[in-house]
Order: sequence, then C-alpha cells, then structure tokens
Amino acid sequence: MTMNQIHYRIKPSDPAAHLFEVSCQLEVDTSPAQEGLVFALPAWIPGSYMIREFARHIIDIRASCEDGGKTRAVRLRKRDKHSWQAAPCKGTLTLTWTVYAWDLSVRCAHLDQTHAFFNGTGVFLRVVGQEHLPHVLDIERPDGAGYRRWRVATALPELKARRHGFGSYRAANYDELVDHPVEMGEFQLASFEACGTTHEVAITGRVPNLDLRRLCADLTRICEAQMRFFEPRSARAPFERYVFLIMAVGDGYGGLEHRASTALICKRDDLPVTGADPAVIADSYLSFLGLASHEYFHSWNVKRIKPAVFAPYDFDAEAYTSLLWIFEGFTSYYDDLFLLRCGLIDTARYLGLVAKTIGSVLAGSGRKRQSVAESSFDAWIKYYRQDENAPNAIVSYYAKGSLVALALDLHLRAASGGKKSLDDVMLLLWRRFGQTFYTGKQSGLAEDEFPAIVEAATGINVEREVRAWAAGHDDLPLESLFAGVGVDLSRAAATTQPVLGAKLAAGEPRLAQVFQPGPAHQAGLSAGDVLIALGGLRVTAGNLDSLLARYPVGARVEVHAFRRDELMSTTVKLGAAAAPGFRLKPAALPHALSRAWLKTLRKG
Repeated sequence: MTMNQIHYRIKPSDPAAHLFEVSCQLEVDTSPAQEGLVFALPAWIPGSYMIREFARHIIDIRASCEDGGKTRAVRLRKRDKHSWQAAPCKGTLTLTWTVYAWDLSVRCAHLDQTHAFFNGTGVFLRVVGQEHLPHVLDIERPDGAGYRRWRVATALPELKARRHGFGSYRAANYDELVDHPVEMGEFQLASFEACGTTHEVAITGRVPNLDLRRLCADLTRICEAQMRFFEPRSARAPFERYVFLIMAVGDGYGGLEHRASTALICKRDDLPVTGADPAVIADSYLSFLGLASHEYFHSWNVKRIKPAVFAPYDFDAEAYTSLLWIFEGFTSYYDDLFLLRCGLIDTARYLGLVAKTIGSVLAGSGRKRQSVAESSFDAWIKYYRQDENAPNAIVSYYAKGSLVALALDLHLRAASGGKKSLDDVMLLLWRRFGQTFYTGKQSGLAEDEFPAIVEAATGINVEREVRAWAAGHDDLPLESLFAGVGVDLSRAAATTQPVLGAKLAAGEPRLAQVFQPGPAHQAGLSAGDVLIALGGLRVTAGNLDSLLARYPVGARVEVHAFRRDELMSTTVKLGAAAAPGFRLKPAALPHALSRAWLKTLRKG
C-alpha cells in the first residue's frame, strides 16, 4: 500500500444544529486478502489530562471508494469506542462523518450561527499507521449569505488559502494537524511583532470598547521577555507565527496550549477597556495576562520540552507521568514571574501573587495526603474529575508545583551565592530536549532524570529536595527559603469570625464541600446536606455568614439539615476562621539574592 498524503475537509454544515461535516480522503490499494485501513479519533487532547471520549460526538459515519470513474459504498466495521476499520478496496477511499459541536471550552469544538471553533483531536479521525504522511486540510465556509464576512484564524500554515481565508492548509503530519486549533467567524483581529515574529490576536464574543492596542502592547512585552529568556542571543521564536485565539464570555476562564497558538476563554470584563488608565492593571485583567503568559510559556515547556511519555503522544489511552508538577507547576511559577520581569507589575504586586498561591495551597488538607508527583500521575482520574471531597484528598500540581519551582529557585540561588538559579535548569532543558524537537531528534525527560538535569545545569545536587518537595507530603520550608534570599514571609492576622468549615453550593444552602478537619466534619455533616436552620433560625444561601457572626468562636450551635429526604440535627462547635493569607516583604536592608530574583528585565 502506498500513499502520498491524506486530505481532510471540514465544513460547518448546519450551524443552528451545531454540526460539522468532516471527510478524509486518500488513495489505497488493498487486496481482498488484506485488512482494510483503521481510522481512529483521539480519546483525549494533549494539555488536558482526562479521557474525554471525543468519538461520542460523531453521530454518523460512512465510506465510499472511487475507482475508474465508478463509486461504491465501503463497509465500515466499528472496532471499539473510537475506531473504525474500512473493508479492503482499491482507488480513492473517502470517509465522511458528522460531528456534534456544542462544547464551549478550549478542549473540543463549538459551532453556532455566531462562530465555529474546533481542535483537531475532536474532529479528525487519524489513519492509523499513516500519521507520518503530509496532511492537507480544506476549511470551508458555511452556506448562506449570513456567513460571507466570516474569516479563519489559525496558526496552521496555508497551502492555497489566503491568510485568514477559507481554503487549503497544510501539515507535515497528523500531530501537527491536530496541534493547530481553528476559529471561524467575525472576530476582532489585531497583530503585533515580538522580536521580529508576527503574533495575532483573534477575539470572538462581544467586548464593547475593547482596547486592542493596549492588549497587544502588554502581550508584546510578555512574549518578548519569554523569547529572550529561552534564546538570549537571538530572541528567536520556536514558531514562524503565533496566534492567540480568545473567546470572551460572561463568565469563564481557561486555556490550552499548542505549538504555535493558544485557545483562551475569559470573561469579557477581564479584557482592557478603551480610555482606562494605562498605569493601572485591574486584578481581572492581570489574571488574563497571567493566563496568556502561562499558555505562551508552554510553547517551550511541554510543547517542546516534554515528558518522555509524550514523545510521541498516545492518543488512544492515558499517558501516565509523575512530572506534570514540572511542566504545569514550573509554567505556573514563571507565568507571574514574567509579568514582573517584563515590567507589567512591580515587586510588591508580584509578591502578593506569590503569597496568594501559598495561602491557597495551605488551605487544603489534601496536600497532606497527595504529593505533586502523585497528583501528576493521577491527573487522569483525580485532578480533572474533582468531586466534593477534592480539597480533602488532592493537591494541585499547578499551584503546589509552582511553589516547588519557587522553592528550588530560592534554594539554588542561595546555595550558589546567586550564581545559579532555576533559569539555568530551564535553559538546559530547552537545549537538550526542546530546541530541535520538531526539526530533529524527538525525546523527552525521563521520569527520574530531573535531579541529574539540575545538577548538570547548576552543579548542585537536589535529589533530597526533589524527593521531599515533589514526592513528599510535608509542607515546603518556604519561610527559611525566603529568609535565605532576604524576604520575610509572615501570616496575616487571624480574624475572630467563626466558621462552619464548609462551602455552600451557588445560590442554595446545600453543602458543596466539607473541609477536614473542621466543625461541620466533626459534627457529622456531609457534602450534599441541605442546611435548614442554625440556632433555630432558617438558613438561606445569603444569610449563613450573618447568622454565624452572632456567635463567638467555640460556641456550640444546633444545626438542622436534610440528608436526602431525611431530617437530621446535630451540634456544631464553631471554629475560628483561618488567617486570610500570607504576606511577603523584602527585608529592610537590600539583599543581593532578592534583587537578582525580583529583577525587572524591562521597565514599564
């Protein structure tokens, strides 16, 4: 069997019904004695570590073969939940299928009369065993006059299409095809140059008075800082062009990285407004910039510097690694650090972000039960499938992983007298694994290789620290590490407000989560219980805090609740509210190590 390329076509066939029509065409020559080709849809998308069963969105599929001017139907046999096998045939084999696209997220596909968005992993069946061949994609406009103004935004290289136009695009192989999400519609579009590389911003959704100029200026600073970090001499990007695909909605937050683009979803209120004071960055806008910085850093860390198990991806099953604390946690550390380094925020604000992360990690008792290495490995069944017991059972490899990165950075700076840092480790990872990942040797970081990489980059042995901080359950020694670089870590004063030790569901007095150990847990209350009364007074979604405020810490209060349809009563001993957070402050006397760590590389 010989093939030259695989040709795909995708068209929003019925936007009102949220349906894409997709086809795959290739030349085949299989004898009746041979087995036919197998076509499979990925079960997950890289960057989101959960089996998502994208094949459930395929609502019909058929095949035909054309040879010598004659076309005949080809039998398809479903082999398992996401793959089909075509009967042997000779000629041009075409598979056509329909995909239901109503997932408004960065992971799969969404289509209506206002726009179309898709990730290739959710819509393109791959030809098993032929993924290495060149792939061509025709992107077609929906039928109807209402779609004449639609454009295309993607980092996928054009073949015959014009930039932002419908037509044919190219990919060197299947992995490249599905690593370029596509947005179609009447989006707002802007572009900027960062170190000579074109970057585009395509924003879908209604955003009145959007200050695109400011957004591009701020993104430029982030992108240039990261490019100069990984390539200090040339500031060369690992891509020819980069695209930020942004979906602005009323309420949402998230991002997914790709090799030359990112798909982001955010609140429209997170984006800058024309006429606002450019010297002021609101917390909501800063959160968006942090998200963009995070996903952009992934262009190096996880898209090119990878765990060995991701080189290449197994799209059919889970790809287990205990290293997500490096690839997501380190990225979470550097995303805010680059907001400081590029001059968008000052030292005080950056330290406030770090203090907030410390508080969020220490607020969950799950950190005592699960290490970040365990959290990484179990992401497939725990982190992406959180339930009401999640705060008591798991730890975030994003948040605590960022603190492990911070701890390693401070440790390396102190141990080397400021001569080495985590930056040196990242640069060695880049040179050894990432720099030529898509142009030469493709290998990844082995599960037990990281301490050796750190020692090679810095001359410092961190096996004990990695074992304790990444594989252990104890809290990180942040206070002493900060003191070593001249920064004071202190806990904010506790309040006298009593607490129940539980979180209510939105808009109702139902317990969504019960924190262990805590007053509600000690009293036998559970997630799902509906509070009826506290101290004989009715509880609503809006009055629980005011009812609690009438009691001192330690008071015993009768609580009535429904569990299922059964009324229960218990006595709760109210606890003290945890401290609202932590504070970080450089020591009064300037310290060379903290100055180097908190150095702004580009003034605002």
